[in-house]
Amino acid sequence: MTEGEAAWRKASERLRAEFGDDVYASWFARLVLDRIEDGVAHLTVPTRFLKSWIQSHYADRIAAVFGEERSDVTRIALGLRVAAPKLATNGGDVVTSPAPREPFFDRAAQAGAAPASQSGSSRPSEHQRLPGSPLDRRLTFDTFLVGRANQLAYAAALQVANAKAGDPVTFNPLVIHAAVGLGKTHLLQATAHAVEASGRRVMYLTAEKFMFDFVASLKGQTALAFKEKLRAIDLLVIDDLQFLQGKVVQQEFGHTLNALLDGRQQVIVAADRAPSELEGVDERLRSRLAGGLTLEIGSLDEELRAKILVERIAAARAVHVKFDVPSEVIAYVAKIITANGRDLDGAVNRLLAHNTLTGAPITVEMAETALRDLVRQVEPKRVKIEDIQRIVAKHYNVSRADVLSSRRTQTVVRPRQVAMYLSKQMTLRSLPEIGRRFGGRDHTTVLHAVRKIDDLAKRDQTLSDEIELIRRMLLE
Repeated sequence: MTEGEAAWRKASERLRAEFGDDVYASWFARLVLDRIEDGVAHLTVPTRFLKSWIQSHYADRIAAVFGEERSDVTRIALGLRVAAPKLATNGGDVVTSPAPREPFFDRAAQAGAAPASQSGSSRPSEHQRLPGSPLDRRLTFDTFLVGRANQLAYAAALQVANAKAGDPVTFNPLVIHAAVGLGKTHLLQATAHAVEASGRRVMYLTAEKFMFDFVASLKGQTALAFKEKLRAIDLLVIDDLQFLQGKVVQQEFGHTLNALLDGRQQVIVAADRAPSELEGVDERLRSRLAGGLTLEIGSLDEELRAKILVERIAAARAVHVKFDVPSEVIAYVAKIITANGRDLDGAVNRLLAHNTLTGAPITVEMAETALRDLVRQVEPKRVKIEDIQRIVAKHYNVSRADVLSSRRTQTVVRPRQVAMYLSKQMTLRSLPEIGRRFGGRDHTTVLHAVRKIDDLAKRDQTLSDEIELIRRMLLE
């Protein structure tokens, strides 16, 4: 391996760590270093679309990271690579351009992913050749730890996984939502692994990968084949739906969803919030998702956090045999690290590093020092527009239906305007989204209400006190 190739490998690993495995697999995995010449790193990709997208979105960052690994690289140049051989002029030797790399999903399958067909043929099945997102073989039901927060979602996913071909579909679509690091992806991939192992056809895709593949099929004039392959599976798993962007892309996903549901084929979707709160997603698509079973994975309770820590420590001990964490330290870490499972992974890594690099025994005092910056302040309660409408209506002795209605009497208009004002102040929802939640009103109506209540509250102490009281009730 040349120095340039070694530097590019390091840069690639940094890009993977920075952007995550899914983004890396979609956009960076097929980048190949051709040569470094006059301070320019020449990289190649297999398609024009990939070249255009990387050039528009990631070129500057790639150049910066590569330049940090190799100081003589000041910029990058992207080119297309072809598989056809060409004759060199230096003595007639045949040289070839770098061949396009295999799709990431195919490489994962060849590395040992469970075959979906039990026919014994060495030829990969049709769904394996689809350009899906890679499955992590560690994320199975065997490694998924169950607690009060995720028990219902686990049971629903397990029912999908254990279903036999031809069984009636009970929960379709199954929508699982949770904050970051609470196990959505683990549960989805565990289901995909189990269904694939049973011989059924499964496709696991992140929303970003779905967008990439659909746009690529339009560019390559293979959209019909793309649609047919997606509709020929038994289970479609879509992760991170909140990132599904673009009207045309969402329409295509909606058509795919309708076709699969109408064909009694299972669909599982995960997002960081419930379908009704996905403000960037088409309303008809939200409605179709809400027609299935929606389950939330809640915050990890202390008992489950302790179970996760025990498992992570056991895995680390398989490599570092002297790594021993006393039970009182496990209890301490489970108590103070409350955000999500990824922070628990980080805590174990910190303890391992301090223990192996310094030789210091693991005690509660050492854990306090090692984990100080992982202890997060308690995040404020996430307020929903529905909660604002309910509490405002109760405070002003009107019904929530009145607040959402078209009635224009003062006894209803003032509560409605206060609720709109608080929705803008206490949530991240846009003005059009707030208007939609208030009976389909225009965003200008919301803006007028926000400005009016803001102005009145500055001059009317009674109104200001009312708003502050409602705010406190919402945050309790």
